[in-house]
Amino acid sequence: MSARFEPPFIQDNPSGWGPNTIPAQFRDMPYQPFSKSDRLGKVSDWTGATYQDRRYMTKYQSQYGAGGTQYAYYHEEDETSFQLVDTARATKPMYGRGRGFRGRGGFRGRWNNAFNNRQAATTNLQTLTKAQKIKERDRQRQVRKWQKQQAGRQNYHRAAPIKSRDASVMVKSDWLVVEEMDFPRLGKLSLPSVNEPEDLLQCGSLEYYDKLFDRVNVKNEKPLQRIDRIFHTVTTTDDPVIRKLVKTETTANVFVTDAILATLMCASRSAYSWDIVVQKIGGKVFLDKRDNTEFDLLTVSETSAEPPQEEGSNLNSPRNLALEATFVNHNFSQQVLKSDGEKYKFDMDNPFVDADEEGEVASVAYRYRKWNLGNDLVLVCRCELDAVQQGSNNEMQFVNLKALNEWDSRHSGGVDWRQKLDTQRGAVLANELKNNACKLAKWTVQSILAGADNLKFGYVTRYSVKDSSRHIILGTQQFKPIEFGQQINLNMDNAWGIVRCVLDIIMQQQDGKYLIVKDPNKPILRLYDIPDNTFESEDDSEESEEEISGEEE
Repeated sequence: MSARFEPPFIQDNPSGWGPNTIPAQFRDMPYQPFSKSDRLGKVSDWTGATYQDRRYMTKYQSQYGAGGTQYAYYHEEDETSFQLVDTARATKPMYGRGRGFRGRGGFRGRWNNAFNNRQAATTNLQTLTKAQKIKERDRQRQVRKWQKQQAGRQNYHRAAPIKSRDASVMVKSDWLVVEEMDFPRLGKLSLPSVNEPEDLLQCGSLEYYDKLFDRVNVKNEKPLQRIDRIFHTVTTTDDPVIRKLVKTETTANVFVTDAILATLMCASRSAYSWDIVVQKIGGKVFLDKRDNTEFDLLTVSETSAEPPQEEGSNLNSPRNLALEATFVNHNFSQQVLKSDGEKYKFDMDNPFVDADEEGEVASVAYRYRKWNLGNDLVLVCRCELDAVQQGSNNEMQFVNLKALNEWDSRHSGGVDWRQKLDTQRGAVLANELKNNACKLAKWTVQSILAGADNLKFGYVTRYSVKDSSRHIILGTQQFKPIEFGQQINLNMDNAWGIVRCVLDIIMQQQDGKYLIVKDPNKPILRLYDIPDNTFESEDDSEESEEEISGEEE
């Protein structure tokens, strides 16, 4: 019996070739495109990254990709609240290879990104051999070792966020803001018409500068001595000479000291908070500092990119550094004077020497000088001089002595004075100008106001980085105040412009008490109208009432 032949059912496709409908047995089966040239090397690939070695990455890859999304699993229920948790430990980025690595910022960033991306790409890869597993384990162990080596350097190079500073005075709710002055506007002010000052009185006596200290250098250093002398920092209204000048100088209507005036003139360079009390009595303005405040302390690294932020009793806290700098400044200014007893005396004695006061008074002279600022503003300022020296033609030159102190070069620009001072003094001074722009500007302004012929800086460093009580003098440097002001971009026309602007605003107000406050965290000055009894004890208020009545008489 012959086999029976049944011809298959052939679909007729008039518009083309091949079947035009899907056969019944393949109707619900997903279709994956393929190429005849594809290699068959794996049964299934769930991750798409089976092989770690790049040579085999694309060996069995289809030219049509992974086959689209037809094998993807979709769950119909809403699972928006569902969250996957990755329990794998993330490997921290490595900041360089080997010991002593120093890379440029941009390169280091690119290297880290490449490292992190490679880590992310390889976390899900399956290793092929045991040898590769061992190799990967050794590499990760080396990474951890490098990270430990670099940990200290990473923290050192990473800038800590600057903490918000506290205001120098607690602003009360009943204080009214009269005016807000932002630094960009203050920086554009100018008063070029201020003439040379007129000397009203000169008091005190000055000792002579010892020129042996000009020869001090790093190899021939001198220890800083502790010299117990009395320094008077008397505010404007407590000055007996200014009280007399209020009565005798009838045209003068603004009274101030050089420290307060310099603070106001250099306001736009300041970063820390400070405040000045303004008293307007009978059309006359007195600018004062508050008692028992940090106004007279010298700031340290105030304008640095990374100012000191230690707290409490740490020897590098801002307050302790300020006390150290003030202590160093006082001792340096007295140590560099001749001890033979010869003095250059002015017409009047020091007005602040008390007969009952024990101890020797520091070498200091006061010049009471008068400036006409225009717009009916005549300002009287008490200026200070520290010493005197003989010039090349035996003429007398007045000198102001100031000490720059190094506390820890690692945290203040990385310029080690012991290594750089003799060979690269310009780099040391430039670093100080960057970190202490406000302090140096104030010193320069005070010297210009006082008419000092020279401004002499001493470079003083700690005997040991961790000991703030012993210091070494490494050298001195002398400048003409006006020339040094030009070097540090100090514009006296702008400085007088700021003073005139503030005084014009105060003159428009009624008699009373006001307060100028530098905002601790913003480049803004605020003028507050405050109650008359603010900052005063009972004794102070009685004295001020007597003083006012005396002036009116």
